Amino acid sequence: MRALALDIGNTAIKYGYFEGDGLVENAAGLTADQLREQLPRLRPEAAIVSSVAEPGAAWAAELRAVVAGPVLEFVPAATPLPLHNAYATPHTLGADRLAAAVGAAWLLPARTTVVLDAGTAIKCDLVEGGHTFRGGSIAPGLAMRFRALEVFTGRLPLVAVPADPAAPVPLTGTDTQSAIRSGVLNGAAAEVQGMLDAYRRQFPQLAVVLAGGDAGFFYARLKGPIFVVPELVLIGLHRILVHHVST
Repeated sequence: MRALALDIGNTAIKYGYFEGDGLVENAAGLTADQLREQLPRLRPEAAIVSSVAEPGAAWAAELRAVVAGPVLEFVPAATPLPLHNAYATPHTLGADRLAAAVGAAWLLPARTTVVLDAGTAIKCDLVEGGHTFRGGSIAPGLAMRFRALEVFTGRLPLVAVPADPAAPVPLTGTDTQSAIRSGVLNGAAAEVQGMLDAYRRQFPQLAVVLAGGDAGFFYARLKGPIFVVPELVLIGLHRILVHHVST
């Protein structure tokens, strides 16, 4: 089956094009018009739409005009899943968090896994035994932390996330900008490492899957074996679509 997975973000669109179980092509940072230009070339037989910015119904309706097979609008509280969702308030659960959990469960079957999605927010979610989404934590991402210091103080400058994610960050800042970099970057790395250490005490055989735009920063700093899967949300969306088609 040729399938298209759309992840509609707050400012841009990601897509993944699958043939069978394989991700053949993907792109990020697209505008709506740029995506529309790709559809005649891709010619998917089925599609899934996930949106954290606005309801995906409009995109689903547009796709139904060009996709011969099923077009699924992913709604976390309503869409059937290939894993159990034990979140207490599924209607408040972000589609990206749940799709990433599905992707991790498919890639690491029967493993208890923490999904670390480091983007606008840092989300750390637990998939127990490869079959149950338990929930997790949400914290400000790196850019948001830098921005908060500038917005909520009178004199602190806005400092950018380093272009090189593996560049060392001195623990002791010797001026205001380097002190901010130390506090935000070293603090975030220590925070996430502490979360993973706590999970590993509960689950000694824990697997960790890392995704998101700041994945490179955390991969360079976190201890323990980590799987880096940049397309994790797209993979999860595809597995949800396959589950929908096959049941």
